[in-house]
Amino acid sequence: MQDLLWTPYPHYAYILAIALVYLTVWFLSPLRSIPTVGGSSLPVLSYFTARKFIRHAKSMVREGYAKYRGSVFKIAMLDQWLVVVTGPSMIEELRKHPDTELSFNEGIGEFLQTRYTLGQDVHHNTYHIDIIREKLTRSIPTILSDVIDELALAVREHIPARDDGWIRVNILQKARDIIARASNRVFVGLPACRNTEFLGLAVSFTLDVVQDRTTINRFPNLVKPIVGRMVSNSANNLKRAIPHLKPFIEERRRKMAEYGEDWTDKPNDMLQWILEEAIVRKTSDEAIVQRILLVNFAAIHTSSNSITHAIYHLAERPEYLQPLREEIEPIIREEGWTKAAMAKMWKLDSFLRESQRYNGINLFSVMRKAQKDVTLSNGLTIPRGTLVAAAAESTHHDDALYTDAEVFDPFRFARQREAEGESTKHQFANTSVEYVPFGHGKHACPGRFFAANELKAMLAYLVLNYDMKFDEAHPTRPANVYMGYSIIPSPTAEVLFRKRQ
Repeated sequence: MQDLLWTPYPHYAYILAIALVYLTVWFLSPLRSIPTVGGSSLPVLSYFTARKFIRHAKSMVREGYAKYRGSVFKIAMLDQWLVVVTGPSMIEELRKHPDTELSFNEGIGEFLQTRYTLGQDVHHNTYHIDIIREKLTRSIPTILSDVIDELALAVREHIPARDDGWIRVNILQKARDIIARASNRVFVGLPACRNTEFLGLAVSFTLDVVQDRTTINRFPNLVKPIVGRMVSNSANNLKRAIPHLKPFIEERRRKMAEYGEDWTDKPNDMLQWILEEAIVRKTSDEAIVQRILLVNFAAIHTSSNSITHAIYHLAERPEYLQPLREEIEPIIREEGWTKAAMAKMWKLDSFLRESQRYNGINLFSVMRKAQKDVTLSNGLTIPRGTLVAAAAESTHHDDALYTDAEVFDPFRFARQREAEGESTKHQFANTSVEYVPFGHGKHACPGRFFAANELKAMLAYLVLNYDMKFDEAHPTRPANVYMGYSIIPSPTAEVLFRKRQ
């Protein structure tokens, strides 16, 4: 009887021992020296801070930025701590650390959960980045005309405006469809870029990656492999995409074998560049399709959000259409729809850059993961395994960096470029410690130059051919949606379009 009464106590002892170990690790962790915002950093209590982060991340980061500008603070997320660096000097310090100390690939892998959303091979073998940085960027002058041709067709199809009245358009949904089609003109070429089933799959894959990473990031690291396999649609999306692209891959393999270097009309697109690299690496057709889905995610997600933000500003303030038209029309008459023409459109470029500054892509940028204990210049130590990022949205709304930072000033950067020696510094695709939506340094978004030209071409086409506004009942720009660190333009707002009068 006495043995039965004492039986539970060893179990309590085990629980107590585990709790003591956990508290000891927490007490000794260098993270305790980094201030916390949004709530308590105590074990268990920090969980409630993490729950708060889901809905109130923007205000929490703004609070930390105001209190600790020029230093760092930490925020509890559901799965781990995030250390946030603030101010230009700290962003520069973050940029300078080598990947052996603060890894970009591991950092972005944690934020996007790439092992599960995009696949293990994509996470570990990032050769697509070099293809985007080198071949895609170098090819912009030759491929842009095809992209613009596809843009014009897609815009007319998805925004079928009339002369005699206004039509309502959910621009975020249509922007995804238009960007998917235009981008795939240079990703997979004709006729695949007009295959509605494949394009729908590309858009669905993009939305699945965002949803899946959000779900996976709500669980602790210990169970993420299980949750990732359960919720991720990566394998299913790949399986559905293969039949659409495999015939083209097989045909290109055959022609490469038959003609070799004498294949005079060899396609100049992403599929061909990835195929050539895959042959060297002896990877499968499935792996090639996986990379195509990856570049679709990168193009569709950020570009559709960015163009929607810009269109919302135009719909709220249609008076901005006229100065943009006055700039664009003579340039197009002289240069045509070319990269050289896009480069001369300073006001259009400024409009997109300012929209991206004002709204943002995410609350954070310059994501890294500590590969070892890293001591910063201020003496604080970031422990191995910790996520680190720059406070992008707060940086872009810092009055010390931008005059009237809380005001949307569409031609802010066009004016700055007029100063001597400043003509290139403030271009849409350029990064700096004050402007980090594309990241900064050697790991800045490799596709940003392609994206900038595609977005400028799309906005220019819309400005020249359409009038746009919000309904008189709701004339102001709808508020952005903040979910965790994601920033999303209102997904339900409608813009009124008609053919230009």
